[in-house]
Amino acid sequence: MKSLKSKFLSLTLMSSLLLAGCAGGNEDNAKENEDKGTDKAATEQVVIKFGAQNDSTPATQALIDGFNESQDKYKVEWEALTNDSAQMHDQLLNSLSSGSSDYDVISMDVVWAGEFAGAGFLEPIDTRLAEAGLKKDQFNAGSMASGNFKGKQYTLPFFPDLGLLYYRKDIVSSEDAAKLDSGEYTYDDLYTMAEKYTGQANTKFGFLYQSKQYEGLTVNVTEFSKSYSDVKSGLETMYKFTNAPFSPKDILNFMEGETATNFTQGNAVFARNWPYQFGMIKSQEEGVTVKVDQVGIAPLPNGGSVGGWLLGVNKNSENLDGAWEFIQYAAGEKGQKIMSTQGGYLPGFNALLEDEEVKATNEMLSYPGFQKALSTTIARPVSPEYNKVSDTIQVQAHKYLSSGSGLEEAATAITDAGKTE
Repeated sequence: MKSLKSKFLSLTLMSSLLLAGCAGGNEDNAKENEDKGTDKAATEQVVIKFGAQNDSTPATQALIDGFNESQDKYKVEWEALTNDSAQMHDQLLNSLSSGSSDYDVISMDVVWAGEFAGAGFLEPIDTRLAEAGLKKDQFNAGSMASGNFKGKQYTLPFFPDLGLLYYRKDIVSSEDAAKLDSGEYTYDDLYTMAEKYTGQANTKFGFLYQSKQYEGLTVNVTEFSKSYSDVKSGLETMYKFTNAPFSPKDILNFMEGETATNFTQGNAVFARNWPYQFGMIKSQEEGVTVKVDQVGIAPLPNGGSVGGWLLGVNKNSENLDGAWEFIQYAAGEKGQKIMSTQGGYLPGFNALLEDEEVKATNEMLSYPGFQKALSTTIARPVSPEYNKVSDTIQVQAHKYLSSGSGLEEAATAITDAGKTE
């Protein structure tokens, strides 16, 4: 009996130990699973959706990769949009006007910023700029002005573009070239130079600019009128150039293409155009006869109208903090250096204009006149009804330039349209 009792006690003790062991194992497993869940929660990143156009260079993806590798909290995913500007505008407008949070950060043409801000689609960033210790003058001036609506800042530069003066430095004297590069000259000075040098080296025209009735005319009116501060004088100067003996007879039909073709073929001493014209000269594509060492680049007298793209935060984003972190990185020194060195884009962060690595990837940055031009950019009107404003400017300016009459009426209409408040 004692033997059976001992065996029973032994079995009972073993069962108790086994159950205890199982219970302990379950507790350990539960703790392990809990720890794994905690680790997973800690490493799960908030996704920031970036609505931006396709990029034929590796720059935009490298920018996103750089941000994603820079921290653990957020992960940016690129929602690629069309490269057709009009279609992209409509795609963004449809999304934003519906109150959607499809995109946390959006890329936008400089002339869309006023429209989107005025409609209440964008989140103001003034407070965030101040908290980050960032100042507006650290960024491209024209880009910042393009994203400033009714005194509030809504955007930072993605990559700027700008109007420039190209000149034949193999024709223009070194003294005049220095004056041009410094930006310390007027349109009257330019007229005098154009008059002086036309005909040299087989040139036919003195100064070319875009004066057809289209968006390019709004850009040029912005420049000649010094951002609509003196429209009447600006229009009179444009008319003077339009009817100058050194201007083409069909100058009122000139767009960027006609300007670039005539300058790169050696027909003009001076031309107002965008940076892409330099690329044509450098590539020496068919029909281009002017060489890079024959060309100088200078700022325009009143500053060049800014083009290019901006970054803004969707007001309906569910991740406003993360969206700000991304545009702060993308528009800041690190992000802009990636865009410049890997995509050849112009930097919107001013300190990079002196960065040797950035300068090495963009030959234009080695030109003192180009550096000056980048620091003196100006903005087209910032308006929630930009298309209507631009149409008014184009129609009124072209009507006056075509006839030479109706200056007062044109100046008044354009001045009123050009007001940004």
